[in-house]
Amino acid sequence: MDSVKEIVANINQGNPKPIYFLMGDEPYYIDKISKYIADNVLTEEERGFNQMVLYGRDTSIDEVISNAKRFPMMAEYQVVIVKEAQHLSRTIENLNAYVENPQPNTILVFCYKYKKLDKRKKLYKSILKTGELFESKKLYDNQVADWIRKILNGKKYKISPKACMLLVEFLGTDLSKINNELDKLMIVVPETIEITPELIEQHIGISKDFNNFELKKALGERNVGKATRIINYFSQNPKDNPFVVTITLLNTFFTQLLQYHGLKDHSPGNVAKALGVNPYFVNEYTVAAKNYPMRRVSSIISNLRQLDLKSKGVGASNLTQADLLKELLTKIV
Repeated sequence: MDSVKEIVANINQGNPKPIYFLMGDEPYYIDKISKYIADNVLTEEERGFNQMVLYGRDTSIDEVISNAKRFPMMAEYQVVIVKEAQHLSRTIENLNAYVENPQPNTILVFCYKYKKLDKRKKLYKSILKTGELFESKKLYDNQVADWIRKILNGKKYKISPKACMLLVEFLGTDLSKINNELDKLMIVVPETIEITPELIEQHIGISKDFNNFELKKALGERNVGKATRIINYFSQNPKDNPFVVTITLLNTFFTQLLQYHGLKDHSPGNVAKALGVNPYFVNEYTVAAKNYPMRRVSSIISNLRQLDLKSKGVGASNLTQADLLKELLTKIV
């Protein structure tokens, strides 16, 4: 996020680069930066003659260069944005000659999603010299909750740790999808009110009681009744609660629990750091560790792996999600 702020600051100070090559596996920041350039470099009156959007599927490097070499009309700059530029990957090195000597009055933006330039080749090195090369990396699962908090804090909103994890569990690591849901929440929730699981259930439709987060907690507490109710709900709503998501989350939880058993220092701060979790959730591991000794945890992890294979048709066939969930509950508790 610091590099994004730096790019925005340079544009605001009137020092844009002639080339912005935005690449990587996380499209959220690529879209954000390209939109910021599109909305802020030129005035509304200047955009009609001086801003062009091309699409990688429908253009060529030669056509991009031809447009980039034009001079702006009654404006300091012209902006050329190439969306879906990853479709030009086979000929992308042909851009090098232009990059070495770019048109100073053109701001050329490449949105090169889900791909990266080869660092060993000329184009990569040339962009580093004359333009801005930005790599948008995918966040790890354990980084998304912190990202949500930072986004909301920047807009003067607060969110409870449980609500934050509920969003991550339901929406995954798709930052664009998460941001859209946060925008919806901020429309209806005042700044003075903390975003809670109840508000998420009310305005986004994610159940605060029947989700993988609550299932993990119930299993950690060996609360068989609650775990059974959640599993029955999942069985009745399989499309909204895919088995692969459930078993992945539980495998992560019990793997972390195994790590917990191996720690000498079980202070909340050390556990949170070692497991990569919010300190708010450390107590869940403390409780689960009392209910599941280390040997039992190892056995559960082995059982989860076997179930994962069964869900993919290995060693079993025609098992419904309800069957898999019931076996999962039996194997754990």
